[in-house]
Amino acid sequence: MTAPTVRTPVNFQVPPGACDCHTHVFPDPQKFPFWSGRVYTPPIATADDLLALQRALHLDRVVIVQPSVYGTDNAATLDGLRQLGARRARGVAVIGPQTTAQELDRMQEAGIRGIRVNLETGGITDPGRAGQVLEAALAQIQGRPWHLQVYARLPLIEALQDRLSGLPMPVVFDHFAGAQAAAGVEQPGFAAVLTLVRSGRAYVKISGAYRASEAAPDYPQVAPLARALVEANPDRIIWGTDWPHPDSAVLAGRAATDIAAPVPVDDGRVLNLLSDWAPEAAVRQRILVDNPARLYGF
Repeated sequence: MTAPTVRTPVNFQVPPGACDCHTHVFPDPQKFPFWSGRVYTPPIATADDLLALQRALHLDRVVIVQPSVYGTDNAATLDGLRQLGARRARGVAVIGPQTTAQELDRMQEAGIRGIRVNLETGGITDPGRAGQVLEAALAQIQGRPWHLQVYARLPLIEALQDRLSGLPMPVVFDHFAGAQAAAGVEQPGFAAVLTLVRSGRAYVKISGAYRASEAAPDYPQVAPLARALVEANPDRIIWGTDWPHPDSAVLAGRAATDIAAPVPVDDGRVLNLLSDWAPEAAVRQRILVDNPARLYGF
């Protein structure tokens, strides 16, 4: 089976045990229905498709992240973990007030190693409201060996910096911590992210470059952000494709129930950018292998 999003061959030696730390699966909606409150509807992207991507990119491990389209029903994500197996796959769940301790126990057994708080797609920009959401999530997973994954914009991260630096668990920021490439490394809030990374309190996924920049296919303005993050602390940087590149934008004339075509991305070409962002093989070993193994318990 081929991976249609890999159009350019990988041009560097990918180390054994390398991990894609941000993917999603969207199986048959007849078996795994979407949440009625979703803001977009993706096309089908199965665990078999994800495995084809892994093989095309010479990757051995993967993290499946619960997408917003399922709300707090993690069944599709857990089924993806089951299909790919414990040697290869770990997951990040989304939970709500109704999620029981017994369900969390079952998620742990299935390979879940953290929860995602998606403030961005949820449209939460007020620090007070965001803090309440974080506190509720933290209370539910207190005492578990999990991490907190946050998708938010830089101003929100900056406003919550002190709270995030004091968490009793690792915090992980999606997609360059919401930084926008055109604004550069001096953009408001990016210094707060660098401080959290430098102190070891936070990880950042250098993933979804197309969310930080529209300058496909090589996203040159993303490079300074990536290099600044790696320089701040290479032990707190992880990498991901954001496959299958869902288009979660709210567009005029497109209903939430209309199928949104994925953003066109050449995953081989984007993986090759890592050799520019982190030229030293030893640093790529940490980003692709050592850091994910520590964070996700491979």
